[in-house]
Amino acid sequence: MKDLLIMKFGGTSMGSADRIRVAARISMEQQRQRPVAVVVSAMSKVTDLLLESLLRAEAGDRAGLDANVQKLQDRHVECCHELLPKTKQEPVLAGIHFLISEFQRIANGMMMLADRPPRSADEAVAIGERLAALLMAAYLEAEHIHSVAINASSIIVTDAVFGNATPLMTPTREKARRNLMPWLEGGALPVITGFNGATADGRPTTLGRGGSDFSAAILAAVLDASELWIWTDVDGIMTADPRIVPDAAVLDTVTYAEAAELAYNGAKVLHPRTLAPLADRQIPVWSKNSYALDKPGTRIGMPGNTPGGARAVTSMANVALVSLEAAGAELSGTRLMARALDALTRANAEVLAVSSSSYRQNFCFLVRREELSGVMKALEETLSIELAHGYIRPISVDENVGLLAVVGEGMRGVTGLAGRIFTAISQEQVNIIAITQGSSELTICIVVRRDGLEKAVRAVHTECGLGRRVRETAVP
Repeated sequence: MKDLLIMKFGGTSMGSADRIRVAARISMEQQRQRPVAVVVSAMSKVTDLLLESLLRAEAGDRAGLDANVQKLQDRHVECCHELLPKTKQEPVLAGIHFLISEFQRIANGMMMLADRPPRSADEAVAIGERLAALLMAAYLEAEHIHSVAINASSIIVTDAVFGNATPLMTPTREKARRNLMPWLEGGALPVITGFNGATADGRPTTLGRGGSDFSAAILAAVLDASELWIWTDVDGIMTADPRIVPDAAVLDTVTYAEAAELAYNGAKVLHPRTLAPLADRQIPVWSKNSYALDKPGTRIGMPGNTPGGARAVTSMANVALVSLEAAGAELSGTRLMARALDALTRANAEVLAVSSSSYRQNFCFLVRREELSGVMKALEETLSIELAHGYIRPISVDENVGLLAVVGEGMRGVTGLAGRIFTAISQEQVNIIAITQGSSELTICIVVRRDGLEKAVRAVHTECGLGRRVRETAVP
């Protein structure tokens, strides 16, 4: 289909009746110009409420579960009342009650089992997106725009890794053309659930971190869309977190690789998995602010005239540094690293940075703090014999650290840049614990003490000349 636009609205952009009206207005305006399909997240905080409810069910907390289900129902019923004229409410309220009863059925099963099976959890958590899609499509219909709410489980085909599924692009393309394209060709504005899919045999799955963005990217790729617009509550991709660096500026453009590195290292940017299908097909993506429609946002695409030096500085505070060291010659550092990384793979943990010492046969790696318990369990199981016989020193964990990452395609071959960055950090009396840089020279990752992380970010941001004041001064 020519000039197809996929738009995704995040939780804050779907967080109330007023926000859904804005999202619908944006969608309608674009549909007057070209075909549009919309992907929606659950209303803000709803996914957290659903996950908490499942934990309460698993723990046998009937009162807590019932209270949460009532909150879920009240919020969506209230939104329906605010969003739609009375004559349009009855079928939507019936749909809300049906979906919430489905969630309650799954949660009750978990309470009986005192367990939370991943497959059932995926089906239950996707109820949030199904409720949001129902409300958005109903409002569009009330505004005389032909629309339909579509459960992505009927389109996106995945593997069976519940909680973090991977799409199977060929069968997804076939299903999208069979179950979605006819609506678009008929002039409808479909509203599709983000975050979820299903296996080839129909078992519900979810797509993990950044799942709704990933859903939109998958659909853009399989439908050969011309663009993907991601609507959030920020003006675009920034040179740093404005809560840390008040002078942070919005970037007009970034490359797929820069956006992926920024996301991987803590920035609120599209997850690297989201960007992969877009980069493969060179589909540009815009990050836009649904609260500030006059702001152009940031375009993510192929490299153009890349400016020299760094583009942005990002950071992560909720991380942990895990260190391993062979106790003697019985176990080589290379074998230790290989076995440890295999354990991390099985723990489904992201390794944010790795640094090693060839002389002492030790190495350290950085992981997200929320993944630390799973990482430690996997390491201790994998290396149980070596630990028991003293071939490996006790595993060391340091949670008093933070990660700073400097990103930019234009850093390649810039003489002295790394030295300037390290000097800027040291002048703030911040101790550097570990440093990593890939062969592409796209990113420099630096591990520092947690209490010096924000000072280090500001220092590097200033040293690299990334702030608004610097940019304004540079304009002739």
